[in-house]
Amino acid sequence: MAQVGIFVGTVYGNALMAAEEAENILKAQGHEVKLFEEGTLEEWQFYRNHYALIVTSTTGQGDLPDSIAPLFRAVKDDVGYQPELRYGVIALGDSSYTYFCGAGHQFDELLQEQKATRIGELLEVDAQVDAEPEVVTGPWVEKWGQLIK
Repeated sequence: MAQVGIFVGTVYGNALMAAEEAENILKAQGHEVKLFEEGTLEEWQFYRNHYALIVTSTTGQGDLPDSIAPLFRAVKDDVGYQPELRYGVIALGDSSYTYFCGAGHQFDELLQEQKATRIGELLEVDAQVDAEPEVVTGPWVEKWGQLIK
């Protein structure tokens, strides 16, 4: 099965809860999974030849949470072209804000620019609709885990 690094950006803990649920689902499917609450570039680099799952909330005006912003900057400034990377994105946000799920979209756009391959569609989770994000993320992760090998 696949090796998956889950990289989390969280402010109030909802993204972390969703990431922990994703970790459990993927492990139950037989994947080798490691969760990073404050992932480093070194940890990211390992998963460039495997799979990365980004689970991030959005803060401020579509900004990345402090727990994942340094990783984003490092990937942007120090990595560049990475066509071997396969990834997924779960973006948590609140549709009452202008930049709904902005952090997840930023990460996705960066990885697309770097020619990485997204597996499945980006998942948006709206706090206005889903008070418990794992209810929405769980089924998505089940399907995502079946798409990776």
